[in-house]
Amino acid sequence: MSAQLSSRLPVRLGIDDSDSPSDVIDALFLGRFTTGEQPHAHGRSLNRAGKGLSLLPPDALVLRSARDGGRETVLAEGEGWTVLVSRWNQGVDVTVTAVSEELAERTLRAALDGADEEPEPAPEDVTMGFWYNSPRRGPHRTTRRITAGSWEEIRGNYPAPVAEAMDGLMKTSPDDITGRLLLLHGPPGTGKTSALRTLARSWRDWCQVDCVLDPERLFNEVGYLMDIAVGQEDDGPDGKRWRLLLLEDCDELIRGEAKHATGQALSRLLNLTDGLLGQGRNILVGLTTNEDLERLHPAVVRPGRCLARIEAGPLTRAEAVRWLGREEGVGRDGATLAELYALRRGTVPAAVSGPGTAEQGLYL
Repeated sequence: MSAQLSSRLPVRLGIDDSDSPSDVIDALFLGRFTTGEQPHAHGRSLNRAGKGLSLLPPDALVLRSARDGGRETVLAEGEGWTVLVSRWNQGVDVTVTAVSEELAERTLRAALDGADEEPEPAPEDVTMGFWYNSPRRGPHRTTRRITAGSWEEIRGNYPAPVAEAMDGLMKTSPDDITGRLLLLHGPPGTGKTSALRTLARSWRDWCQVDCVLDPERLFNEVGYLMDIAVGQEDDGPDGKRWRLLLLEDCDELIRGEAKHATGQALSRLLNLTDGLLGQGRNILVGLTTNEDLERLHPAVVRPGRCLARIEAGPLTRAEAVRWLGREEGVGRDGATLAELYALRRGTVPAAVSGPGTAEQGLYL
């Protein structure tokens, strides 16, 4: 059978100026699998691997190695198997082909021996996924552990009405979910991203949080959208784990003229939240925008679609003075969180006020 497949799938390697040495190694690695000489393949991706680890099985013979474009690639072989190790930034892909299923599995296990050891996570750490569409790899997800304050620790960073709205959101459980869209809007520097990090910590027992780094591509490329909507997720022991996709600064996608400006992108977003695409999937979509609520598309903010719709704004003068511990530098209209941190660091000049003089506002 393998001889027949070999005759049907002859291996031809074409190379031009656009190919890198790593591309050549990729093609060489697939040769034995393509011909059927090593018909079994096992692979695994790691988000982190120590620089000192070769990720090669003992007694591996290195055939090729390359370092180009931020990628390190090693091709090696042993008795009845071949291994390809590709490092991308902190992550790594390890793939093994072998003459038998058992040998492929055993060789991969030997290559990864000791590679999964990670420090014990701190209580304030939370694992967050990051999606991006790579020119070389297509849709790809990696994870990082990030530090996030508890809601009790950061609650004072928000005006009273925002904090009260956030109280309920932080306590949300799967049984409380009605709408599938989470909308945070308001001026820059009001703490929207900080709130989302803390939300990921508050929900970590039941919800996997993924940040999409290129949201402008997500709803314009159907294949990318399907990979995220249907693909990689941590279902948890009961198979009912939720996912929250975070899309930051999506002004163009959800403002009033979005339907005309972005074509089908808005429709696909809405389809993911409460249309056919989202049916049977435990998916929430979180959006941040600097737009005023009045400028958002009515389909986005219609009743029943949003799990929460929260407008973040500056702290009042009294709240800002309490946060900063002094009146100096705080204008009559209060200050945003970013402005308060800048005042604490001494990187923003204090507002000037006096009899008959309007206070100078702060901006970042």
